[in-house]
Amino acid sequence: MTFSLVARCSRTGMFGVAISSSSPAVAARCSYARAGVGAVASQNVTDPTLGPFALDLMQGGMSAVEAIAGVRDQGRFVEYRQVLAIDKQGRTAIHSGPNSLGIWTQAEGRDVASGGNLLANDGVPQAIVEGFEQSTGHLGDRLIAAMRAGLAAGGEAGPVHSAGMMLVDQVSWPVADLRCDWTEDCPIEAVATAWEVYKPQLEAYVQRALDPSTAPSYGVPGDE
Repeated sequence: MTFSLVARCSRTGMFGVAISSSSPAVAARCSYARAGVGAVASQNVTDPTLGPFALDLMQGGMSAVEAIAGVRDQGRFVEYRQVLAIDKQGRTAIHSGPNSLGIWTQAEGRDVASGGNLLANDGVPQAIVEGFEQSTGHLGDRLIAAMRAGLAAGGEAGPVHSAGMMLVDQVSWPVADLRCDWTEDCPIEAVATAWEVYKPQLEAYVQRALDPSTAPSYGVPGDE
């Protein structure tokens, strides 16, 4: 019911996850990232514990490949799970259990991995990887471009209703965590619109947390 990618910006070290699904609130249940460590998407018949577990393994020194091996060894009902990981070196790994739903497949590239289930066709993850690799600019822009490429390649077999994008960089919280939890329209475009609004303010929101005395105002009523 889902297609996604995990990715790393080789220039900045920023990590990101982007995801979309016919299910509601997919990003709230399936997206995980940790600055300086990596990013994970845990999907299909979702076990939300697997994202933090894989990140803990990578924070402890494991590669993405080793962390996914740990998920296979220690996770419960892993035959139903699809888990994607990228580590701080840009190495990727994917577990797709044999009980993943419908047409399911996966693809990996430079600093990016993609996977999906209940897909319209088995070329969607490769289209997402290529969309990411052929894009430039901010990691957030590249994640949006990749998801649009996946949707253009067919996306999920049915309509998608939720989507999200998470970015982490240097601080302990997500510097962007944008979601559309349900819409009858295109949730990827809803997230893209939110990103266009949020992107120019991203650094200011980080600065407000680190040192509000030096953070800019955006002129909202009462904060001129």
